[in-house]
Amino acid sequence: MTDITAALELIKRGADELLIEAELVEKLKKGQPLRVKAGFDPTAPDLHLGHTVLINKLRHFQELGHQVLFLIGDFTGMIGDPSGKNTTRPPLTREQVLENARTYQEQVFKILDPSKTEVCFNSTWMEALGASGMIRLAAQHTVARMLERDDFAKRYAGQQPIAIHEFLYPLCQGYDSVAMKADIELGGTDQRFNLLVGRELQKHYGQAPQCVLTMPLLEGLDGVNKMSKSLGNYIGIYEPPTEIFGKVMSVSDELMWRYYDLLSFKPISEVRALRVSIEGGRNPRDIKVLLAQELVARFHGQAAAVAALEDFEARFQRNAIPDVIPEVVLAAVDGGLGVAAVLKQAGLTSSTSESLRMIDQGGVRIDGEKLTDRAAIVKAGAVVVLQVGKRKFARVTVN
Repeated sequence: MTDITAALELIKRGADELLIEAELVEKLKKGQPLRVKAGFDPTAPDLHLGHTVLINKLRHFQELGHQVLFLIGDFTGMIGDPSGKNTTRPPLTREQVLENARTYQEQVFKILDPSKTEVCFNSTWMEALGASGMIRLAAQHTVARMLERDDFAKRYAGQQPIAIHEFLYPLCQGYDSVAMKADIELGGTDQRFNLLVGRELQKHYGQAPQCVLTMPLLEGLDGVNKMSKSLGNYIGIYEPPTEIFGKVMSVSDELMWRYYDLLSFKPISEVRALRVSIEGGRNPRDIKVLLAQELVARFHGQAAAVAALEDFEARFQRNAIPDVIPEVVLAAVDGGLGVAAVLKQAGLTSSTSESLRMIDQGGVRIDGEKLTDRAAIVKAGAVVVLQVGKRKFARVTVN
């Protein structure tokens, strides 16, 4: 039972909800590898750290000796998962789905052990189900039951359209669990309804119902909103090592522990020891460095992690300028350009107002010197190195 207790502690690490824990304990007692399912619709080819929360948990199951079923929803991806959406998601073409699926596989094996991973495509059984099978599947749920789902209920109350095919998505996802004989399924908190549909369908088909483990949505760099490319608060796993390192170092000390729970593979005991060391006076920055190095090493290798740390220390402890920075050429107007406009056009700020705000806050440097004059002009013919905040640099030539 001690082994099961330790396994449960790892399984529940960072998780939002486990349904039903007693059932999972009984499955674990049998001492046989569990079939652990997680589905991914290949709707976008590039992953960020928020996407990896679920994949990391799959890795935990592999460490415990279980078999991971990595499901690529090439069939359901053409429906478009409405989870968490207030509008109908446009379906993907078959070509888009297959290309994105190929990219997904390349990326996830930076985390998962390929020898303990079975990659599945749900078109294998969904296309064989056929029209009559789909009708029988649809008979397993009522419209009223579907409208219990939060996003559907909100759209219905707001008189926003819900396409009939969207009701098929939870049923298809649930049938995946039947076809795969899943013992446990993982998903984000926004997937809870779909995961429970899988339990019900397994009962209908005479199978033991899967347990359900939901994982939280990771907050982005702002510490408020979930990590998202559209919000610009993300850390992409294919970003340069120095970018990943710098972004991790920019998170708050409080958010750092959230990242440790959801992103780190350090043993729970080691993370606890790090927390104790903070209470004993250790600088949180040192703990953050360990996390940044771990994540860079995962996606780019140990040598890149060492180099990223050296680069970080050079730039942010000694205010050194990176060896390689973007080169930007801008056209002068009346013999020069206002520095606020230069910052915006160089891509260092999103707007002139942000440029002025950063200047006022002391967050802008020209050739290493802090800029205090928001009316400063960069004259035609000048070549200057601009820095905004801790990570953004550009060498700007004004012609």
